[in-house]
Amino acid sequence: MSLHEIRGKIESVDGVSQITRAMEMVAGSKMRQAEERMAASRHYAGHMRKIIGHLARARPEYRHPWMRERTVAKVGYVVVSTDRGLCGGLNAALFRHTLAHMAEWHGRGTPIDVCTIGTKAQAMFRRTPCTMVAHAARLGDAPHVEQLIGAVSALLDDFGQGGIDRLFVAYNHFGGAMTQTPAIEQLLPLVPADDERLRHHWDYLYEPDARPMVALVLQRYVESQIYQAVVENLACEQAARMVAMRSATGNAEDLIDELRLDYNKSRQARITQELAEISGGARASGTGR
Repeated sequence: MSLHEIRGKIESVDGVSQITRAMEMVAGSKMRQAEERMAASRHYAGHMRKIIGHLARARPEYRHPWMRERTVAKVGYVVVSTDRGLCGGLNAALFRHTLAHMAEWHGRGTPIDVCTIGTKAQAMFRRTPCTMVAHAARLGDAPHVEQLIGAVSALLDDFGQGGIDRLFVAYNHFGGAMTQTPAIEQLLPLVPADDERLRHHWDYLYEPDARPMVALVLQRYVESQIYQAVVENLACEQAARMVAMRSATGNAEDLIDELRLDYNKSRQARITQELAEISGGARASGTGR
């Protein structure tokens, strides 16, 4: 490789490293914003989960269809992914975990309906034996519940009508800038609170009627859990992209160091060759005289 080619490669890789460094900084800023949204919604989602756990433990006068266990003939999944790539193996790890979970139902001959949130999940699950019933994408960095619940309502309505008997949500759980863990949680029917002290005596009083109150609480619960899954996944996306761009920048800098070493070696070899040619020419001139 000529010196001109090596110089061109160094300039090209240096340009890429500047881009990846800028993308790392942008991802870090977006991750902090996503963490703030996630922390703000996590408190509300946690309290909603606790209330619903109490309702599932209790023996109320009215049990909503979303609270009833039944024989599983069909299941549904809401799979939350990213819209864009350049975030390492974040989506791949989630898809492996979700497909392994689905394989247990496929092994029993249970059909599966899927609602995808994010273009990567849409592209992935359209190639599987699952039936894709709805999808949502291009939600931006600050999604609203209204953007999500429209797509998920297909599965919620199907569950209420008995079309599916269990509904799960799959997403990446944010454990920190360096920790993103695939998670699958049962959304419907409700999972009882894991607290033995509340098993026998916790219940609520309803005014004026239990039916509209329970229906409203359950709707808010589902919305909060799906929104929480989406904002957690967004925080994971930005954290994974920040780490991936940092790694790419480091690799580019290592490559530049190697290219500069090759450049210096080639330049030194070229100078040595030129000196040898000059020396040989001088000796030849002296011999001729």
